[in-house]
Amino acid sequence: MKLTTKGRYAVTAMLDLALHYDKGATTLADIARRQGISLSYLEQLFAKLRRSGLVDSVRGPGGGYNLAMDPAKISVAEIIVAINENIDARRCGGDKNCDGDDECLTHQLWEDLSNRIYEFLSGISLADLVARPHVQEVANRQRGRLQAAAH
Repeated sequence: MKLTTKGRYAVTAMLDLALHYDKGATTLADIARRQGISLSYLEQLFAKLRRSGLVDSVRGPGGGYNLAMDPAKISVAEIIVAINENIDARRCGGDKNCDGDDECLTHQLWEDLSNRIYEFLSGISLADLVARPHVQEVANRQRGRLQAAAH
């Protein structure tokens, strides 16, 4: 199992939305600036996140994206699954053909690991992440950098 850039960026962008949850719609350009993620990459990710019902889009002036529900109701696992990221450590992807037409010697080990990873990520909500002091420190630093750059 390897969490790709796509998964990391999706979680980061959703956490950015959660940090601004009560402030109205957030543009992808703002997220891109704060998080250093390409705008076109965010557009691709948010199309999937919207289809999965995790974000809502707001058109027009003041438009952008909002979380579709309270941050406490969105788990990291849901975000990763929504963008079609693989949380499966098995080489066969669950087809049980990792040793020809049969399971390999360590199939059950990797299946157990995949289940534990999914359970772990399912147990962490965006609200949990927002509440972490380190996340708040980084968000404050990012705001300060953007404010300094604007002057």
